[in-house]
Amino acid sequence: MLPPALLHRAVPARLLLDPGCARWLSLSCPRQVMPAWVINCYGQNNVLQLASNMMLPFIRLPNEVIIRVHAASLNPIDVNMRSGYGATALNIRRDPLKIKTTGDEFPLTLGRDVSGVVMECGLSVSYFKPGDEVWAAIPPWKQGTLSEFVVASGNEVSFKPKSLSHTEAAALPYVGLTAWSAMNQIGGLNQNNCAGKRILILGASGGVGTFAIQLMKAWGAHVTAVCSRDAKSLVTKLGADDVIDYKSGDTEEQLKPLPLFDFILDNVGGSTEKWALNFLKRWSGATYVTLVTPFLLNMDRLGVADGMLQTGITMGTKAVKHLCKGVHYRWAFFTPSGVFLDEIAQLVDSGKIRPVVDEVFSFSEVPKAFLKVEQGHVHGKIVISLFNKI
Repeated sequence: MLPPALLHRAVPARLLLDPGCARWLSLSCPRQVMPAWVINCYGQNNVLQLASNMMLPFIRLPNEVIIRVHAASLNPIDVNMRSGYGATALNIRRDPLKIKTTGDEFPLTLGRDVSGVVMECGLSVSYFKPGDEVWAAIPPWKQGTLSEFVVASGNEVSFKPKSLSHTEAAALPYVGLTAWSAMNQIGGLNQNNCAGKRILILGASGGVGTFAIQLMKAWGAHVTAVCSRDAKSLVTKLGADDVIDYKSGDTEEQLKPLPLFDFILDNVGGSTEKWALNFLKRWSGATYVTLVTPFLLNMDRLGVADGMLQTGITMGTKAVKHLCKGVHYRWAFFTPSGVFLDEIAQLVDSGKIRPVVDEVFSFSEVPKAFLKVEQGHVHGKIVISLFNKI
């Protein structure tokens, strides 16, 4: 829990954006600091540190907003980034001209999801105003949300669903946008073409999986979910029509008696890719989309140029191979978008999608929350409340 002095401190109201030097200048108060969970090097959980004197973030671009974080949540990417996964590609995105020195991304704040209140807006932001309750998913190349305040681009932010508390809302943005990217933007599924389609979701009890089940049911599809036995009740309540327990026997054998599928979302990767595409309807436009790709790993292992080349060859080879067999093979990635969050918020407020929260931790328990995510088998999301658990 944050100290009361920090919880009740407001950002100075009279701040100017100075485009020339890209900093906030306070007319009446000196620059203030805030608490944040940061890492100063990559490694295991012991690299997480609570810094009480991180500088308050400032607006660099006129389309940015500053959000006071009421709740955040953890995703597997946070654990992976803590260990250095994707650092090569993300550092290129942070500093494309290579002006900064190696390790300049530190201290690095992790956390992608935020639900909170707008405190200040850049000069070109007209859609939001201070006091608005919003939610967002911050891209992994930016400073994250495990802090008292965070900066986001206005086009990454959306009004929080009115039916959710901040703690509930923080569970949805990153996984929701990842699933939306995979199923709508890459897979071509939407509310007008899903009726009667058969959907297979591998890894259905995690954050992306639980969202994907609800999205497909909201759009009228038939959903088969693959998860462990202890998650069967959860995915059934979310609307899954058939549930396959991968621990009770070979998943491939359990799927063979079922009709073929129009779309497969793979949250698991690994060996599943070797057999999953056999369960798609051939020559019908059926699509397999995986969220487990070698893109960042290739760049970490081979460097930027060779990593991108290897990634392109791998993707192209697999796409052509499976296209010759009558099915589509695709990769999908998280895409930040306030517009898509607007659509998700409508589904939430209409009762078609609800957050799945495994456990809520206080701000002081962030390392404990990381360990739980790292251990796996989380059903839904792990949420960090900067105020009180609900």
